Amino acid sequence: MSTVQTTERILTTPNVRGGRPYIRGTTVTVDDIIIAKLYHGLDADGIASWYGLSLPEVYMALAYYYDHKEEIDRQIKQQIRRSERLREQHLAREASLLPR
Repeated sequence: MSTVQTTERILTTPNVRGGRPYIRGTTVTVDDIIIAKLYHGLDADGIASWYGLSLPEVYMALAYYYDHKEEIDRQIKQQIRRSERLREQHLAREASLLPR
């Protein structure tokens, strides 16, 4: 007789990490994992090492990403746009000729 066992390691909680899916017991989001993989070129071992995760946690996050790719890609794009706006605001303040 075989048993199917599931574990919910990817959670979404409105008041944790802005409602983005994260790995249970950590503050690492699925989009953190994807950014490390796609933008920084880390493999699963490198991601696990960088974030202090197990390989199963990394692979669960990757699987979750591919199941929810459109949504997470949208979240990543929003983060990038927000980061760019903040950077532009910071640079504009530094370039100001007016005293602070």
